[in-house]
Amino acid sequence: MRTRQNSTTSTKPTLWEVIAYSAPQSHKQKTGLSACEMAGQARHDGLSRKGCVVLALLTLVLFLASCDNDSFNRRTVIPEAEWRQEDRVVFDVDINDTINGYLFGLELRHLENYRYSNLFVFLHTRMPNGNLTHDTIECTLATPEGRWIGKGSGSMRDLRLPLNPNLRFPLTGTYHFEIEQAMREPVLKGISDIGLFIEKQ
Repeated sequence: MRTRQNSTTSTKPTLWEVIAYSAPQSHKQKTGLSACEMAGQARHDGLSRKGCVVLALLTLVLFLASCDNDSFNRRTVIPEAEWRQEDRVVFDVDINDTINGYLFGLELRHLENYRYSNLFVFLHTRMPNGNLTHDTIECTLATPEGRWIGKGSGSMRDLRLPLNPNLRFPLTGTYHFEIEQAMREPVLKGISDIGLFIEKQ
């Protein structure tokens, strides 16, 4: 089912080459007190029971908010499952942690009548300082025997494609990602969704 080998090369540095280094590790300071202990200490200091409840709820809200900022998972629907070569899928992601690693990858949905066993895409990245990187990525969609790898029923198959299990971003700020189909067809039929996921490890 595979129709061609990727022959595109780039002399520009890729995203992985730019960020393939380990940032210095730092130790987070801990208070050593649980939420219950903080509430108990607050009561000991003369705060009312109502104030302790508010403190506990505030701690919970801040915790949930920090967890929500640790991941990014978005998809874009390709109209009528026809991906035009000039139509780039765009994602803007705010990164505020340069110490911990992230699981970085693509998600896609394709139709069962998609013609190929793979999908080539170009990933263009603009970093917060304006530097640009360009990557060519092959997404394998089927086994050598021709069975689809993605899960699903009916005419759709969903596939999650991890690209880097421990990606460390060199800068904080907004990263601008553009995904472009690279199958050398003006209109690629059969890809219905393409997405990006970034999850803190």
